[in-house]
Amino acid sequence: MSISDFPVLAALRTRMQWHQERQRVLSENVANSDTPNFKPRDLVEPKFDSKGAAVGGTGGSLAMLRTSAAHIAPPGAADSFAANHNGIFETRPAGNAVNLEDQMLKVSANQMDYAAVTSLYSKSLGLLKTAIGKG
Repeated sequence: MSISDFPVLAALRTRMQWHQERQRVLSENVANSDTPNFKPRDLVEPKFDSKGAAVGGTGGSLAMLRTSAAHIAPPGAADSFAANHNGIFETRPAGNAVNLEDQMLKVSANQMDYAAVTSLYSKSLGLLKTAIGKG
């Protein structure tokens, strides 16, 4: 039995990948805080079933989500995580809707959640090593 066969570890890996992708999206929002007509983006959290598998088939490689058909698709892109379009934006006169305070709060919360998931993952691996007598 391979480690990837454990549903809990697969769910934690998916969650870590989601946090990595979300960090990239949030950093793009911050980087474009002065770009005219830029709207901030975010990702929808992945849902898991009772077995720990991601609902909706999110797995495999991660790709940037296009929020509009007019956006350029990244090379080899296959959508992995859904974009969150539920945001309420306050736009400035230049049309930019990025609120740096909100984005930085999301970034710090994302970092803390990622640290918690990686800690759970490493502790789970430690428990498995102990169970098989190699820890």
